[in-house]
Amino acid sequence: MKVSSCLQQVNILLGKSCCFSGTQEVAERLMTIAYESGVNLFDTAEVYAAGKKKKPIQQPPPLTVICLFYLGRAETERGLSRKHIIEEIVRAMTHVINQGMAMYWGTSRWSAMEIMEAYSVARQFNMIPPVCEQAEYHLFQREKVEVQLPELYHKIGVGAMTWSPLACGIISGKYGNGVPESSRASLKCYQWLKEKIISEEGRKQQTKLKDLTPIAERLGCTLPQLAVAWCLRNEGVSSVLLGCSNPEQLIENLGAIQVLPKMTSHVVNEIDSILRNKPYSKKDYRS
Repeated sequence: MKVSSCLQQVNILLGKSCCFSGTQEVAERLMTIAYESGVNLFDTAEVYAAGKKKKPIQQPPPLTVICLFYLGRAETERGLSRKHIIEEIVRAMTHVINQGMAMYWGTSRWSAMEIMEAYSVARQFNMIPPVCEQAEYHLFQREKVEVQLPELYHKIGVGAMTWSPLACGIISGKYGNGVPESSRASLKCYQWLKEKIISEEGRKQQTKLKDLTPIAERLGCTLPQLAVAWCLRNEGVSSVLLGCSNPEQLIENLGAIQVLPKMTSHVVNEIDSILRNKPYSKKDYRS
């Protein structure tokens, strides 16, 4: 399953470049490393680093696709309430594309029902439908990408770009012995993440990650690389959005591409036996 258009991109894209560092220099370094490594799609949503991350992208290379999502602070500037009617969104994005300001448009964190409604509206009024959905996908979040989106792809051709392959850092391995002071979960604005990590379910997840570590060692990779490669191995995933705050993290995560050929069915089944959370699907969409 791939994005149903002539849109060309590699398997990994970059986002949240300077969410936590916040410096222009680090953002530029991350952009350079990513582009030189073959990344040609950058998520530059204003919510990342309060919009500062857009500044390094002044003259994008020819192959770069830039996604901009404008998120205001007022209730009327965000969300999918009655103040954000889907027909209006589809009409606006069709106008943007017809004016040459974008080539394609997609959704992020929309439900299957909302995506189907957007597609129906586009077909009814001869407008342009979305070509992809950005969805959260990682070892502990599987239902939407593995069950709901494949159904949408085969019905209307909507592909999947996934984000948070390390579950906001939970899968990085840094929280195995609690919450370090310098970690994201230690920040006041991420209290929800800290509570999630120290909860009973969070402790169970850390136990599973420890059980996955020998698999990563056997494949000659780190746990984060295994997690990213696991996302990429899914035929229903077009691209994986990486969130990195420093060059070392980015280089490590990009190394998942080298691990991908090692993700055999045996390895995947071994991972599933540890996770025990594979969602049930009524149909098998693999060709």
